This record gives sequence, structure tokens and C-alpha cells, in this order.
Amino acid sequence: MTKRLISLSLPNIIVIAVVVLALFVLWQLQSLMLILMISVVLAASIAPVVDFSERILRLPRWLATILTYVSLISILTGVVLIIGPAVFDQIQRLLRQLPKLSEEVLSAVELAIMHVTDARPELVLELFDTQSITRWVIGSSQQLVLRSYSITRGILGAAFSLILALFISGYMVADSRKLVRSVVQLFPQPWEDRLADQSKIVGQRMGGYIRGRVLVSIILAVATSTVLTILGLQDFALGLGAIAGVTNLIPFVGPILGAIPALIVAIAQGGWLVLWVLLLFVIIQNLETYVLDPLLVGNSVGVHPLFQLLSVLGGAQVLGIIGALIVPPWFAGASALVENLYLRPKRIAEAQRESAAIAVSATPVSSHSQ
Repeated sequence: MTKRLISLSLPNIIVIAVVVLALFVLWQLQSLMLILMISVVLAASIAPVVDFSERILRLPRWLATILTYVSLISILTGVVLIIGPAVFDQIQRLLRQLPKLSEEVLSAVELAIMHVTDARPELVLELFDTQSITRWVIGSSQQLVLRSYSITRGILGAAFSLILALFISGYMVADSRKLVRSVVQLFPQPWEDRLADQSKIVGQRMGGYIRGRVLVSIILAVATSTVLTILGLQDFALGLGAIAGVTNLIPFVGPILGAIPALIVAIAQGGWLVLWVLLLFVIIQNLETYVLDPLLVGNSVGVHPLFQLLSVLGGAQVLGIIGALIVPPWFAGASALVENLYLRPKRIAEAQRESAAIAVSATPVSSHSQ
């Protein structure tokens, strides 16, 4: 039996060492990679506004970028200063009253079960441990939020990362043309020209998705707060509307998560309020699905809804809430590259081969007829 000896030459050892070192460096720089991912998404979202200012107002691109960022940050700061204290106060009161609300929800469930069945309340208590459910809800929410900024080493790190992402995205927008050229020139021809042609399409996919989701979330947050106030939940209307708007940024599962706190409060209040709140969120869900998303988001994602859902779940699993927000636009941009650089040329080549085969098969028939 012959033994096969595996010899490693010095170049192979160097290549393996470089690959291992690169993977280690990327792992150590995971927070920087996350910041770059956020920066690209922000840049793709804001670039059309800068393009409009540059084209219509005849401003230099760097000045248009500064004015756009200053305007957006000023508007956001003003909104936070105006309604932020009330929103945070209502959310804090909601969290403090969550155990009491859970007890009231359990009592309402017991009463409803006793009306429709002969089951004893003790059986309900065995099935539903209010304290355990409350601890699980709070713990799960904390873990999801903590996972979002654990890579950035805490709250201060997360705030610094957000500021850094804003600065990097501003630089990307201000010098986007030169930046794209410097990246695509690393690839050989004809891929350099092909990737350069796709940069605008990828940016439109990524930016259109984020802009649409933000606008839809703002509309639904205002509508939710307004209707909840009319229904008599004015003590928590702003907080519940803010929760619904933020969670709605996450497609598919976001609207369901946003409805849970409002339903808990409504069940604790009792009466017909539960039905009205449930009806409100059903209407909002259908309004988003069939009106707002097609109108404002449209086909910006360009992928099957199942793959969108998987990108949301995968992003949330790895990066928490931030991952659920930034992974779908990245997936949309990647799908644009796959569609335009692989699938579309593949379909064109197949169609050409079929046409050539039909032409070849038809040639003897035509010559015979002559």
C-alpha cells in the first residue's frame, strides 16, 4: 500500500497564513464592518436628495451633501425634542405597569374561558404563569436589543458608531463617483465596466427600500397614535404609536410585534376596546400590504417575499434589530447584481441558442421546398 505524502511549499504556506490572518482581522473588525454596512445603506438612502440639490439648486456636491445632512438631522432633532419626552415617559410607564397588565390580561382570559367552557380557573393558571411570561417577554426584548449593540461595546459605543456611520455615509455621498471608480477598478475587464454600470441600480434598490420603509412607518405611527387616542388610550397612545412605527421598519414580523403591546393594554381595559384595537391593526396591516408598500416601497427589493423574510430573520439572529433593518437592503442590492450580471445574460444566451437551433432545424426544410 503506497503512502501519499502531502508537501506544502513555502508559497502555499504563505497563502494559508495570509487567509487565516485576514479572517482573524475581519473578525476583530466586525464592529467596523457593521458600521460600513450601515454607512452604505444610509448613503444609498440620502444620495437621491443630494442629487436633486446638486442638479436643481446648482450647488457643489459637497455643499449639497452638508446642507442635506444638516437639514435631516435638524428635523429629526426637532421631532425628538417635541414629542420625545412624552413618548419615552409613556413607554416607561407601560413597562412599569406590564406585570399588572399581564395579571389583568390573565384574568380576562380566565373569564372568557369560563364563559365558553367548564374548565376550572386552576387549569388556566397551570397553563399560564404570568410572572414567567412577563419575564420571558422582557428578557427576549432585552436580548434582541442587546445583540444589536453588543458588537459596539455598549450604549456609548453604539452612539459613537451611529455618529461615525453618519460621517462615513456623508463622505460616501459627497465623493460617490470617485469612490465607485476606485472600487470597481480592482476587478479585471469586462467586470470593471459591468460593475460600474450596476452601481446606480444597486444604490436605487438599497436606498428605495429604506426610504419607503421609513415613510410607511411614519405614516402608520401617526395613524396608530391618532386612532388609539380616539379610542380612549390617550395615556399610552404616543408610546404605542412609536413602538408600532419602529417595529414596522422590520418587514413581515414588525407589524405583529407592534400590535402586541396595544392589545395587552386593550385587553386589560376590557370591554369592546379589544375588538376595536384588533380591528385597527388588521386595517393597518392591510393598508400597508396593499396600498402603502406597493405605492412607496414598490419593487425596490426585487426578490421573492420568502427570501426577504429569511434575510430579516437571519439579520435579526446575527445582529439583532439592526440586522433586521440593514440586511434586507443589502440582500436587495446583491439580488440586483445576480439578476443583471448572471440571470439576465443567462436567459439571453439560452434564448439565442434556442433561436439558433430553430434556424438550423428549419434550414433543410426551406432548401427542400426550393
